Amino acid sequence: MDKSVAESEILLEGVDLLSFYGVGNENLELLRNAWPSVKLVARGSSIKAQGDPAAIAQLEMIIQAMVQEVRRHGRLPSERVREIVGRLQSGESIPAPEKRHSILRTVSGQNVAPRTEGQRLLAQAIETHDITFAIGPAGTGKTYMAVAFAVKALKEKQIRKIVLTRPAVEAGESLGFLPGDLKEKIAPYLRPLYDSLEEMLSSEKLQQLLEQNVIEIAPLAYMRGRTLNDAFIILDEAQNATRLQMKMFLTRFGHHSKIVITGDLSQIDLPRPEASGLLHAVNLLSGVPGIAIVRLNETDIVRHPLVSEIVRLYEADAQRNR
Repeated sequence: MDKSVAESEILLEGVDLLSFYGVGNENLELLRNAWPSVKLVARGSSIKAQGDPAAIAQLEMIIQAMVQEVRRHGRLPSERVREIVGRLQSGESIPAPEKRHSILRTVSGQNVAPRTEGQRLLAQAIETHDITFAIGPAGTGKTYMAVAFAVKALKEKQIRKIVLTRPAVEAGESLGFLPGDLKEKIAPYLRPLYDSLEEMLSSEKLQQLLEQNVIEIAPLAYMRGRTLNDAFIILDEAQNATRLQMKMFLTRFGHHSKIVITGDLSQIDLPRPEASGLLHAVNLLSGVPGIAIVRLNETDIVRHPLVSEIVRLYEADAQRNR
């Protein structure tokens, strides 16, 4: 045999094979696509690998990490496999599997829990800090996780209300000229937050909480002059807040409250991107006790696999054009 070609048989002992391989062998196909120089043949509880020795060594590490995931959690989502592969290929170490505690259950009975290492770090930050900045590309679950923790805190009576806000960066329109009351005017800007809420609260309960002002929606500009006590406050799409708006928002913080600020610094819609209040706040407040800054990346994307590739290509294009 050619010395540049190696062979290895990897045993999958004490693991549920359906969970390991995924539906339609999806997880195995992810490995094949990531390492085309290696031929992988799966036969029940063993995988035979033939090809580049260095690639096989990486695959053996990946597969062992996958086995540990199945043993600990009883399941192996394809996005977790993509995360492990992405981290190893980018030169990062593979994080040891952590026990992922469920945050809450959705209306349909699904567990909401961190699904990637980045999400686990975000969950830990929200639990242990008064203010958390969650920065990352679309699809990394930052808003969804924030809403899940807010609903959990409300259900457990840790807070009295949830406040959802977002900068309204209009496309040539002012809120004052849009039809309807304040809620109807701002609703389109807060649709992603509503979508998450509707998964975690029944429509009747959500409507009741909105009518009672227990869940409150407000454009960022309308937060001036308020002090929010006993509240869970989420500022979404914060990259489009100006420096003055960010300062105003952060100083609304009251007793027994928690703030989560989410944003994507690659999607600043302000005329001058350098004026982003999120960018400024992250640089200014880094290292302040009680404030956590969690950065997620494409390995934390839990949407369709193509989203990760789209984000990667756009980021590469932005780097070339700088």
